Amino acid sequence: MDWHRWHEAYEAPGSSLRQRLKVVQQQIGAALDAAPAGPIRVISVCSGQGRDLLPVLATHPRRDEVAARLVELDPENAAVARRSAEAANLTGVEVVVGDGGRTDAYRGAAPADLVLLCGVLGNISDADVRRTVDFCDQLCAAGGTLVWTRHRDAPDLVPQICDWLGERSFEQRWLSAPDAGYGVGVHRFTGEPRPLVAGEQLFTFIRES
Repeated sequence: MDWHRWHEAYEAPGSSLRQRLKVVQQQIGAALDAAPAGPIRVISVCSGQGRDLLPVLATHPRRDEVAARLVELDPENAAVARRSAEAANLTGVEVVVGDGGRTDAYRGAAPADLVLLCGVLGNISDADVRRTVDFCDQLCAAGGTLVWTRHRDAPDLVPQICDWLGERSFEQRWLSAPDAGYGVGVHRFTGEPRPLVAGEQLFTFIRES
């Protein structure tokens, strides 16, 4: 899969990916607005070109309070994200070329106040979805926000994902409508983060979706 070319769908007028991006950006902005005073830590899993986060940060009043780690395996996409962060003078943004499915990628960044799991859960097996969801309480700080995406194709796994998150003390705050053409969820972590376990493989990409 050419993940650099995959991002071209963001530019297609009316595409579901473009519509989803706008919704995700709105939810990121709302999470930054609601974050308590002080530094804000952000993790973006499989961040691609950073389109979810970087345009929001560029104009957000709390941009200079944000320390973000973007993890992306594709060097070309990571380079695009890095250039975008530099162009916007987002000095708190760190772009790491690495496997977002490896827990080691988040050492020193977790737990975070905002975790983005966008474009991941629709590209991995159901077993890996469950494993990744179970790991979210190692990524999120107490009171932190998780923004995630998943397609609504049959069989629709979104309701099950919400249940799994609930088992890990994630409280649903917002969920896109079933007929929106995409799935976006926002959950708040009401528990206490577990210590990050090093050396684990959470998921491997298997499909385009």
